[in-house]
Amino acid sequence: MPFLVLRNAFRHKLRTTLTMVGIVVAIVAFGLLRTIVDAWYAGSEASSSARLITRSSISLVFFLPLNYAQKIRQVDGVKSVSWMNWFGGIYITEANFFPQFAVDAPTFLGMYPEYRLDEAERKAFLLDRGGAVAGRKLADKYGWKVGDRIPLRGTIFPGTWTFTLRAIYDGADNKVDETQFFFHWDYLNETVKARFPRRADLVGLYVVEIRDPAQAAEISQRIDATFRNSLAETLSETEKAFQLGFVAMTEAILIAIEAVSFVIILIIMAVMANTMAMTARERYSEYATLKAIGFSNGFVALLIFAESLGIALAGGAIGIALTFPIADWFAGQMGTLFPVFFVSPDTVAMQVGAALVVGVVAALIPAWRAAHVRIVDGLRAVA
Repeated sequence: MPFLVLRNAFRHKLRTTLTMVGIVVAIVAFGLLRTIVDAWYAGSEASSSARLITRSSISLVFFLPLNYAQKIRQVDGVKSVSWMNWFGGIYITEANFFPQFAVDAPTFLGMYPEYRLDEAERKAFLLDRGGAVAGRKLADKYGWKVGDRIPLRGTIFPGTWTFTLRAIYDGADNKVDETQFFFHWDYLNETVKARFPRRADLVGLYVVEIRDPAQAAEISQRIDATFRNSLAETLSETEKAFQLGFVAMTEAILIAIEAVSFVIILIIMAVMANTMAMTARERYSEYATLKAIGFSNGFVALLIFAESLGIALAGGAIGIALTFPIADWFAGQMGTLFPVFFVSPDTVAMQVGAALVVGVVAALIPAWRAAHVRIVDGLRAVA
Protein backbone atom coordinates (compact mmCIF):
# COMPACT_ATOMS: atom_id res chain seq x y z
CA MET A 1 0.00 0.00 0.00
CA PRO A 2 2.77 2.59 0.76
CA PHE A 3 4.16 2.09 -2.74
CA LEU A 4 0.70 2.56 -4.26
CA VAL A 5 0.12 5.75 -2.26
CA LEU A 6 3.52 7.13 -3.33
CA ARG A 7 2.83 6.38 -7.01
CA ASN A 8 -0.59 7.99 -6.79
CA ALA A 9 0.75 11.08 -5.05
CA PHE A 10 3.24 11.81 -7.82
CA ARG A 11 1.12 10.73 -10.75
CA HIS A 12 0.65 14.45 -11.50
CA LYS A 13 4.07 15.72 -10.48
CA LEU A 14 3.45 19.41 -11.19
CA ARG A 15 0.17 19.52 -9.25
CA THR A 16 1.66 17.69 -6.28
CA THR A 17 4.81 19.82 -6.30
CA LEU A 18 2.87 23.09 -6.39
CA THR A 19 0.59 21.89 -3.59
CA MET A 20 3.59 20.96 -1.45
CA VAL A 21 5.21 24.34 -2.14
CA GLY A 22 2.01 26.01 -0.94
CA ILE A 23 2.04 23.92 2.24
CA VAL A 24 5.73 24.72 2.84
CA VAL A 25 5.09 28.45 2.50
CA ALA A 26 2.02 28.26 4.75
CA ILE A 27 3.80 26.26 7.47
CA VAL A 28 6.82 28.59 7.43
CA ALA A 29 4.60 31.68 7.59
CA PHE A 30 2.51 30.13 10.37
CA GLY A 31 5.62 29.23 12.40
CA LEU A 32 7.20 32.65 11.90
CA LEU A 33 4.04 34.50 12.95
CA ARG A 34 3.62 32.31 16.03
CA THR A 35 7.28 32.95 16.92
CA ILE A 36 6.69 36.70 16.67
CA VAL A 37 3.78 36.36 19.11
CA ASP A 38 6.01 34.34 21.46
CA ALA A 39 8.73 37.00 21.21
CA TRP A 40 6.23 39.66 22.24
CA TYR A 41 5.50 37.72 25.42
CA ALA A 42 9.12 36.71 26.05
CA GLY A 43 9.73 39.38 28.69
CA SER A 44 6.78 38.30 30.81
CA GLU A 45 7.58 34.60 30.39
CA ALA A 46 11.14 35.14 31.63
CA SER A 47 10.06 37.20 34.65
CA SER A 48 10.42 35.94 38.20
CA SER A 49 7.49 35.38 40.56
CA ALA A 50 9.76 36.47 43.44
CA ARG A 51 10.21 40.02 42.12
CA LEU A 52 7.86 42.99 42.28
CA ILE A 53 8.05 46.29 40.44
CA THR A 54 7.14 49.47 42.33
CA ARG A 55 6.65 52.61 40.28
CA SER A 56 4.72 55.87 40.33
CA SER A 57 0.96 55.29 40.42
CA ILE A 58 0.51 58.06 37.84
CA SER A 59 2.89 56.97 35.09
CA LEU A 60 6.32 55.52 34.43
CA VAL A 61 7.57 58.96 33.41
CA PHE A 62 7.21 60.22 36.99
CA PHE A 63 10.08 59.54 39.38
CA LEU A 64 10.06 58.34 42.99
CA PRO A 65 12.28 59.63 45.82
CA LEU A 66 15.40 57.60 46.63
CA ASN A 67 14.47 57.48 50.33
CA TYR A 68 11.55 55.16 49.48
CA ALA A 69 14.09 52.32 49.34
CA GLN A 70 14.56 52.23 53.11
CA LYS A 71 10.81 52.30 53.75
CA ILE A 72 10.19 49.47 51.27
CA ARG A 73 12.86 47.34 52.98
CA GLN A 74 10.89 47.62 56.23
CA VAL A 75 7.71 46.21 54.71
CA ASP A 76 6.90 42.73 55.99
CA GLY A 77 7.78 40.05 53.43
CA VAL A 78 10.39 42.09 51.55
CA LYS A 79 13.80 40.44 51.18
CA SER A 80 15.76 43.10 49.32
CA VAL A 81 15.30 46.26 47.26
CA SER A 82 17.05 47.62 44.19
CA TRP A 83 16.30 50.49 41.83
CA MET A 84 16.92 51.66 38.29
CA ASN A 85 16.41 54.51 35.84
CA TRP A 86 15.77 54.26 32.13
CA PHE A 87 18.61 56.13 30.40
CA GLY A 88 17.54 56.38 26.77
CA GLY A 89 20.92 57.24 25.24
CA ILE A 90 21.88 57.12 21.56
CA TYR A 91 24.85 55.05 20.38
CA ILE A 92 26.25 56.71 17.21
CA THR A 93 22.82 57.01 15.48
CA GLU A 94 19.16 56.79 16.52
CA ALA A 95 18.88 53.49 14.62
CA ASN A 96 21.10 51.78 17.22
CA PHE A 97 18.39 51.36 19.84
CA PHE A 98 18.86 49.06 22.83
CA PRO A 99 17.62 49.08 26.45
CA GLN A 100 19.89 51.03 28.81
CA PHE A 101 19.44 51.18 32.57
CA ALA A 102 21.25 52.87 35.42
CA VAL A 103 21.03 50.32 38.25
CA ASP A 104 22.11 49.95 41.85
CA ALA A 105 24.67 47.35 40.81
CA PRO A 106 25.28 45.31 44.02
CA THR A 107 21.60 44.74 44.80
CA PHE A 108 20.50 44.47 41.17
CA LEU A 109 22.93 41.71 40.17
CA GLY A 110 22.01 39.79 43.29
CA MET A 111 18.35 39.80 42.25
CA TYR A 112 18.98 38.61 38.70
CA PRO A 113 20.94 35.34 38.85
CA GLU A 114 19.81 34.62 35.28
CA TYR A 115 22.43 37.16 34.14
CA ARG A 116 25.59 35.06 34.18
CA LEU A 117 28.84 37.03 34.55
CA ASP A 118 32.44 35.93 34.85
CA GLU A 119 33.41 36.52 38.47
CA ALA A 120 36.47 38.62 37.59
CA GLU A 121 34.41 40.77 35.24
CA ARG A 122 31.69 41.16 37.88
CA LYS A 123 34.24 42.48 40.41
CA ALA A 124 35.75 44.83 37.81
CA PHE A 125 32.30 46.27 37.08
CA LEU A 126 31.42 46.74 40.74
CA LEU A 127 34.72 48.56 41.41
CA ASP A 128 34.49 50.90 38.40
CA ARG A 129 31.95 53.71 38.85
CA GLY A 130 32.09 54.42 35.14
CA GLY A 131 31.88 50.75 34.20
CA ALA A 132 29.08 49.02 32.31
CA VAL A 133 27.72 45.56 31.56
CA ALA A 134 26.30 44.49 28.20
CA GLY A 135 24.46 41.38 27.07
CA ARG A 136 26.23 38.91 24.80
CA LYS A 137 23.98 39.55 21.78
CA LEU A 138 24.41 43.30 22.12
CA ALA A 139 28.19 43.04 22.42
CA ASP A 140 28.39 40.71 19.42
CA LYS A 141 26.20 43.02 17.33
CA TYR A 142 28.49 46.03 17.79
CA GLY A 143 31.74 44.12 18.17
CA TRP A 144 32.29 45.27 21.74
CA LYS A 145 34.95 43.68 23.93
CA VAL A 146 35.67 44.03 27.62
CA GLY A 147 37.67 47.21 28.10
CA ASP A 148 36.10 49.12 25.19
CA ARG A 149 34.93 52.70 25.71
CA ILE A 150 31.28 53.17 24.75
CA PRO A 151 29.91 56.71 24.29
CA LEU A 152 26.15 57.34 24.62
CA ARG A 153 24.49 60.64 23.77
CA GLY A 154 21.90 61.34 26.43
CA THR A 155 18.32 62.30 25.59
CA ILE A 156 16.67 62.23 29.01
CA PHE A 157 19.97 63.16 30.64
CA PRO A 158 21.76 65.57 28.24
CA GLY A 159 25.42 65.30 27.36
CA THR A 160 27.79 62.62 26.14
CA TRP A 161 28.29 59.82 28.63
CA THR A 162 31.22 57.48 28.13
CA PHE A 163 31.32 54.08 29.82
CA THR A 164 33.99 51.39 30.01
CA LEU A 165 32.66 47.93 29.25
CA ARG A 166 33.73 45.83 32.22
CA ALA A 167 31.59 42.72 31.78
CA ILE A 168 29.49 40.82 29.25
CA TYR A 169 26.69 38.67 30.60
CA ASP A 170 25.16 35.50 29.17
CA GLY A 171 21.61 34.39 29.80
CA ALA A 172 20.95 31.32 31.91
CA ASP A 173 18.75 30.05 29.05
CA ASN A 174 17.48 31.22 25.66
CA LYS A 175 14.58 33.14 27.25
CA VAL A 176 16.89 35.71 28.87
CA ASP A 177 17.28 39.05 27.09
CA GLU A 178 20.93 39.51 26.10
CA THR A 179 20.51 42.92 24.44
CA GLN A 180 20.52 45.13 27.55
CA PHE A 181 23.09 47.62 28.82
CA PHE A 182 23.58 48.39 32.53
CA PHE A 183 25.72 50.94 34.36
CA HIS A 184 25.95 52.38 37.88
CA TRP A 185 23.05 54.46 39.14
CA ASP A 186 25.41 56.22 41.55
CA TYR A 187 27.48 57.49 38.62
CA LEU A 188 24.36 58.86 36.93
CA ASN A 189 23.05 60.43 40.14
CA GLU A 190 26.35 62.12 41.03
CA THR A 191 26.61 63.67 37.59
CA VAL A 192 22.98 64.77 37.57
CA LYS A 193 23.40 66.25 41.06
CA ALA A 194 26.24 68.41 39.78
CA ARG A 195 24.49 69.49 36.58
CA PHE A 196 20.78 69.43 37.45
CA PRO A 197 20.40 69.33 41.26
CA ARG A 198 16.60 69.18 41.19
CA ARG A 199 16.70 65.90 39.27
CA ALA A 200 19.03 64.15 41.69
CA ASP A 201 18.10 61.38 44.15
CA LEU A 202 15.16 60.29 42.01
CA VAL A 203 14.39 56.72 40.93
CA GLY A 204 12.48 55.48 37.90
CA LEU A 205 11.28 52.29 39.56
CA TYR A 206 12.11 49.92 42.39
CA VAL A 207 12.70 46.19 42.01
CA VAL A 208 11.58 44.38 45.14
CA GLU A 209 12.60 40.81 45.94
CA ILE A 210 10.11 39.05 48.22
CA ARG A 211 10.48 36.02 50.45
CA ASP A 212 7.27 34.22 49.48
CA PRO A 213 5.98 34.58 45.89
CA ALA A 214 2.58 33.32 47.06
CA GLN A 215 2.19 36.56 49.04
CA ALA A 216 3.00 38.87 46.12
CA ALA A 217 -0.44 40.52 46.12
CA GLU A 218 -0.44 41.14 49.88
CA ILE A 219 3.10 42.55 49.88
CA SER A 220 2.25 44.80 46.93
CA GLN A 221 -0.68 46.21 48.88
CA ARG A 222 1.50 46.80 51.95
CA ILE A 223 4.07 48.71 49.91
CA ASP A 224 1.44 50.91 48.25
CA ALA A 225 -0.28 51.49 51.61
CA THR A 226 3.02 52.80 52.99
CA PHE A 227 3.02 55.67 50.49
CA ARG A 228 -0.73 56.32 50.28
CA ASN A 229 -1.64 60.02 50.47
CA SER A 230 1.99 61.00 49.91
CA LEU A 231 3.17 63.35 47.16
CA ALA A 232 4.41 60.33 45.19
CA GLU A 233 2.02 57.40 45.57
CA THR A 234 3.14 54.04 44.22
CA LEU A 235 1.78 51.13 42.22
CA SER A 236 3.33 47.73 42.94
CA GLU A 237 2.78 44.61 40.86
CA THR A 238 4.55 41.41 39.93
CA GLU A 239 7.31 41.63 37.38
CA LYS A 240 5.19 39.56 34.98
CA ALA A 241 2.20 41.89 35.32
CA PHE A 242 4.52 44.85 34.72
CA GLN A 243 5.83 43.29 31.50
CA LEU A 244 2.33 42.34 30.34
CA GLY A 245 1.34 45.98 30.74
CA PHE A 246 3.61 46.82 27.79
CA VAL A 247 2.25 43.89 25.78
CA ALA A 248 -1.30 45.13 26.38
CA MET A 249 -0.45 48.36 24.56
CA THR A 250 -0.06 46.38 21.34
CA GLU A 251 -2.75 43.77 21.97
CA ALA A 252 -4.64 44.65 18.78
CA ILE A 253 -1.51 43.95 16.73
CA LEU A 254 -1.03 40.57 18.44
CA ILE A 255 -4.64 39.59 17.79
CA ALA A 256 -4.21 40.53 14.12
CA ILE A 257 -1.01 38.48 13.81
CA GLU A 258 -2.64 35.45 15.44
CA ALA A 259 -5.68 35.78 13.15
CA VAL A 260 -3.48 35.99 10.04
CA SER A 261 -1.54 32.87 11.11
CA PHE A 262 -4.74 30.82 11.22
CA VAL A 263 -6.14 32.36 8.02
CA ILE A 264 -3.01 31.16 6.21
CA ILE A 265 -3.72 27.59 7.34
CA LEU A 266 -7.36 27.86 6.23
CA ILE A 267 -6.30 29.07 2.79
CA ILE A 268 -3.83 26.23 2.24
CA MET A 269 -6.46 23.82 3.55
CA ALA A 270 -8.82 24.97 0.80
CA VAL A 271 -6.05 24.58 -1.80
CA MET A 272 -5.24 21.09 -0.56
CA ALA A 273 -8.92 20.11 -0.52
CA ASN A 274 -9.26 21.22 -4.14
CA THR A 275 -6.21 19.17 -5.10
CA MET A 276 -7.58 16.02 -3.45
CA ALA A 277 -11.03 16.57 -4.95
CA MET A 278 -9.53 16.75 -8.44
CA THR A 279 -7.44 13.68 -7.73
CA ALA A 280 -10.42 11.65 -6.53
CA ARG A 281 -12.63 12.63 -9.49
CA GLU A 282 -9.98 11.52 -11.97
CA ARG A 283 -9.76 8.06 -10.33
CA TYR A 284 -13.40 7.11 -9.81
CA SER A 285 -13.05 4.34 -12.40
CA GLU A 286 -9.98 2.98 -10.59
CA TYR A 287 -11.76 3.02 -7.24
CA ALA A 288 -14.74 1.26 -8.81
CA THR A 289 -12.44 -1.41 -10.23
CA LEU A 290 -10.80 -1.94 -6.82
CA LYS A 291 -14.22 -2.38 -5.24
CA ALA A 292 -15.31 -4.73 -8.05
CA ILE A 293 -12.42 -7.10 -7.34
CA GLY A 294 -13.17 -7.15 -3.61
CA PHE A 295 -11.51 -4.19 -1.91
CA SER A 296 -13.66 -2.51 0.72
CA ASN A 297 -14.95 1.06 0.86
CA GLY A 298 -12.65 1.67 3.83
CA PHE A 299 -9.59 0.68 1.80
CA VAL A 300 -10.51 3.14 -0.95
CA ALA A 301 -11.02 5.94 1.60
CA LEU A 302 -7.75 5.02 3.29
CA LEU A 303 -5.87 5.43 0.01
CA ILE A 304 -7.06 9.01 -0.30
CA PHE A 305 -6.41 9.83 3.34
CA ALA A 306 -2.91 8.35 3.15
CA GLU A 307 -2.10 10.34 -0.01
CA SER A 308 -3.43 13.59 1.47
CA LEU A 309 -1.59 13.11 4.77
CA GLY A 310 1.61 12.14 2.96
CA ILE A 311 1.62 15.32 0.89
CA ALA A 312 0.67 17.52 3.87
CA LEU A 313 3.25 15.99 6.23
CA ALA A 314 6.01 16.08 3.63
CA GLY A 315 5.33 19.75 2.97
CA GLY A 316 5.00 20.36 6.70
CA ALA A 317 8.35 18.69 7.44
CA ILE A 318 10.13 20.82 4.85
CA GLY A 319 8.36 23.92 6.18
CA ILE A 320 9.38 23.19 9.75
CA ALA A 321 12.99 22.60 8.72
CA LEU A 322 13.04 25.93 6.87
CA THR A 323 11.43 27.82 9.75
CA PHE A 324 14.59 27.71 11.88
CA PRO A 325 17.04 29.39 9.44
CA ILE A 326 14.38 31.87 8.31
CA ALA A 327 13.61 32.76 11.95
CA ASP A 328 17.35 33.28 12.61
CA TRP A 329 17.60 35.55 9.57
CA PHE A 330 14.49 37.48 10.61
CA ALA A 331 15.82 37.97 14.15
CA GLY A 332 19.05 39.36 12.71
CA GLN A 333 17.12 41.84 10.57
CA MET A 334 15.00 43.00 13.52
CA GLY A 335 18.01 43.78 15.71
CA THR A 336 16.98 44.53 19.30
CA LEU A 337 13.27 44.85 18.50
CA PHE A 338 12.89 41.18 19.43
CA PRO A 339 15.70 40.51 21.93
CA VAL A 340 14.44 36.96 22.55
CA PHE A 341 13.47 35.29 19.28
CA PHE A 342 13.56 31.53 18.77
CA VAL A 343 11.26 28.82 17.46
CA SER A 344 9.84 27.08 20.52
CA PRO A 345 8.86 23.41 20.78
CA ASP A 346 5.24 24.53 21.18
CA THR A 347 5.42 26.32 17.82
CA VAL A 348 6.85 23.21 16.14
CA ALA A 349 4.06 21.13 17.69
CA MET A 350 1.49 23.58 16.33
CA GLN A 351 3.08 23.37 12.87
CA VAL A 352 2.87 19.56 12.95
CA GLY A 353 -0.72 19.80 14.13
CA ALA A 354 -1.57 22.27 11.37
CA ALA A 355 -0.10 19.94 8.71
CA LEU A 356 -2.07 17.00 10.11
CA VAL A 357 -5.31 18.97 10.18
CA VAL A 358 -4.78 20.16 6.59
CA GLY A 359 -4.13 16.61 5.42
CA VAL A 360 -7.15 15.11 7.21
CA VAL A 361 -9.68 17.85 6.45
CA ALA A 362 -8.66 18.07 2.78
CA ALA A 363 -9.33 14.35 2.33
CA LEU A 364 -12.67 14.09 4.15
CA ILE A 365 -15.10 14.87 1.31
CA PRO A 366 -13.05 13.26 -1.53
CA ALA A 367 -12.61 10.08 0.55
CA TRP A 368 -16.31 9.88 1.43
CA ARG A 369 -17.34 10.33 -2.20
CA ALA A 370 -14.83 7.78 -3.50
CA ALA A 371 -15.83 5.24 -0.86
CA HIS A 372 -19.52 5.60 -1.74
CA VAL A 373 -19.23 5.71 -5.53
CA ARG A 374 -21.22 2.88 -7.07
CA ILE A 375 -19.26 0.36 -9.10
CA VAL A 376 -21.50 0.87 -12.14
CA ASP A 377 -21.15 4.66 -12.03
CA GLY A 378 -17.42 4.44 -11.51
CA LEU A 379 -16.86 2.07 -14.43
CA ARG A 380 -19.12 4.23 -16.59
CA ALA A 381 -16.65 7.07 -16.02
CA VAL A 382 -14.10 5.24 -18.17
CA ALA A 383 -14.11 7.34 -21.33
